[in-house]
Amino acid sequence: MTDSRVGIVIATRDRCTSLARTLRHLLALPERPPVLVADNASTDGTRAMLARDFPQVRVLALPRNRGALARNHGVRALCTPYVAFSDDDSWWAPGALDRAVGHFEAHPRLGLLAARTLVGPDEAPDPLDEVLAHSPLGPAADLPGSQVLGFLGCAAVARREAYLDAGGYHQVLFFGGEETLLAYDLAARGWGVAHCPDVVAHHHPAPASRTGRPVTVRRNAVLTAWLRRPLPHALARTRELAGAARHDSAARRALRETLVRLPSALRDRRPLPAHVERAARLLDPADGATP
Repeated sequence: MTDSRVGIVIATRDRCTSLARTLRHLLALPERPPVLVADNASTDGTRAMLARDFPQVRVLALPRNRGALARNHGVRALCTPYVAFSDDDSWWAPGALDRAVGHFEAHPRLGLLAARTLVGPDEAPDPLDEVLAHSPLGPAADLPGSQVLGFLGCAAVARREAYLDAGGYHQVLFFGGEETLLAYDLAARGWGVAHCPDVVAHHHPAPASRTGRPVTVRRNAVLTAWLRRPLPHALARTRELAGAARHDSAARRALRETLVRLPSALRDRRPLPAHVERAARLLDPADGATP
């Protein structure tokens, strides 16, 4: 029987073969959740493949590449109380979404759940799992698992109300390390973000799928600082990137892209409430990866 409480949104672009594999896994789930594909103007026959092979899947055909914002369009279009996110190379383990729904219904403040992610055919734990599981924020009485301020976009389930209340993914970032800002914005609105290792997602990225990602992740880490963190922190992150740019071509590109997007970030600057900023400082590791 279809579970009307949770649906799945997949944002994709030009990943026809990988998307088909993902859909086969998702459509075989015992929960049988509705699936919506938000297609970022693919040119590789994705939409024809969906119409031919997966007529039961709802398709949101975006006129241009919207990056992570495709997920926002999907959440608005999919009216289930809870929304699980898959990428075109990830899917949910059987029973995972039922467990996620149970957590949400038992914890009304829970806004977003970060799953445990198993990578590749060997099902190796994603390195972020260990970081999230040992978050220094610890547990909260009204949340399951560990409190966190980060997650993997391909392995998260959100309360639709909370996601829309926080504004979803931010247009300035487009794609690449965009999850931290959404976690900040959820926490700033009073929603909890928690890591629940009993909810499992599978991720099978292609070897070349992360090309260019280090640049966007570095760019977006600095832009996130300008959007939500105190000015000294934002300035320090910018100086770090500028220093790396002297001898690193990827850092130079990230710096250029940061400066292009900085005016838009400043227009939407909204520093975190004091209690969320204190939590964010606890999670600021030396390498810039925020749990």
